[in-house]
Parts: sequence; C-alpha cells; structure tokens
Amino acid sequence: MGTVVTIDVYPEPGATAAQLAGARQQIQQACVILHRADEIFSTWQPGSPISRLRRGDITAADAPAEVADVIAACATARDLSGGWFDPWAMPGGFDPTGYVKGWATQRALAVLAGASGVSGAMVNAAGDIASVGQLPAGQRFRVGIADPAAPRQLAEVVELTGSIATSGSYERGPHLMDPRTRRPVARVASASVTGPDLGLADALATGLAVAGTAGLEFIAAIDGYAALTIGFDGTRGATGDFPFAC
Repeated sequence: MGTVVTIDVYPEPGATAAQLAGARQQIQQACVILHRADEIFSTWQPGSPISRLRRGDITAADAPAEVADVIAACATARDLSGGWFDPWAMPGGFDPTGYVKGWATQRALAVLAGASGVSGAMVNAAGDIASVGQLPAGQRFRVGIADPAAPRQLAEVVELTGSIATSGSYERGPHLMDPRTRRPVARVASASVTGPDLGLADALATGLAVAGTAGLEFIAAIDGYAALTIGFDGTRGATGDFPFAC
C-alpha cells in the first residue's frame, strides 16, 4: 500500500498482565493482515496479484479470494458515489488503491476490537483512521484534519466514532482521476468522510475530492456517513451531521 501505518491500543485501567500480553498478540495479528494486503494489492510490486491482474496475466478467479471481495466492494462504492469513484477508470486498468488502504486498515482494527482489557484502539494509515471504543477515561477520540494550505497546521478537529478518511492533492500532487475525462483533477483542496467503515469512507473521500462540493449530496444520502470539503480558497462545505468537535 506504500504507506506507514501506526496502531494505538489503550488498555483499560487495571488491565492484567495476561490481558496486555493478549493485546500484543492481537497487534501482531493486525500487522499480518496489513502485510498480506500489501502483498496482494500493491501496484508497486510487479509480481503482486493486483499487478498481474492489471496486466492481464491472471483473472480475478485466479487471484486470492480477497481480490474478488475488493472488486465487489469497489463496485458498490462506485454506485454510491454516482461514479465519481471508479477504479476501472484508472490508467493501466483496475486500480483499487483508493479503497484498499481503508479496507485493510478496517480489517486490522477488527482484530483489535475484541481484545480483552482494552478500552479503545486506533489504526492510522497515513491519516486515514479506523477506531473502536474510547479513551480509558471515557472520552471519545479526537483527530485533526490538516489544513491543505499549511499541512502542518489543523483546519478542523473531529470527534471520531468509527473512521475518517481524507483525500486531496496537497501532499502527493495531481493523482486523483476524474472518471469522466480520465484526467487528473481535484475540485476541492481536501475532502474528508466519516463513517463506520474506513474502506468505504476512503473511496467516498476520493470521489468527493474529484466531484467537489456537489459531491456532498451523494455522501448525505448514505446512512451513517458524513463529509467535509475545504476549498482551495479555504471555504468549507459539509453535510449537516459532520462530527465537528465542540
């Protein structure tokens, strides 16, 4: 997936040594899931199943089962986004990168969700975050959204329940593709989507960054998901239920 992932686990007060040892084992399992996702879906590795699929060396039926799952989920995300997220419109063929980072992160979090003696956990894949539970004192997680005009500063703070994904071109340059023109474009500087599943939030944020503020309508129609856009001039657009921290 070509990125750095961090895992934060917050033990409950009074967690036993055995519970902490169990949590460490589950962190290791989460890492295994992330490494496997990278092995299967990395477009940077010419021998990965997704690279071979893109070249036509294999079919989806020949690939690991996860590939079929991701293809189906990408088709759903394409429909929900009104076509603004479309991995079939990428140069070189089907490229699920805009979905699979969030998908793998959410799968890693699922391992941690059942950890005994753990109050909460977060898995952060370069700013796309999946979370479960809360801090030991009972507070919800709070995460910042970078200011696209000054990425070392925060534009907004979110009170997070579930996941958040942010897409934009301010760090990686022009890489977001308009499925309609098949040219790189971003109509807002930053697009953030919150919701229960990071894979879908990741895909929707990608589509929203391409669609611009008009894309807030397709986010608002999806139960449990909310969105924020930051324009190149700093103006904000948001669905009414976006979880700004007070």
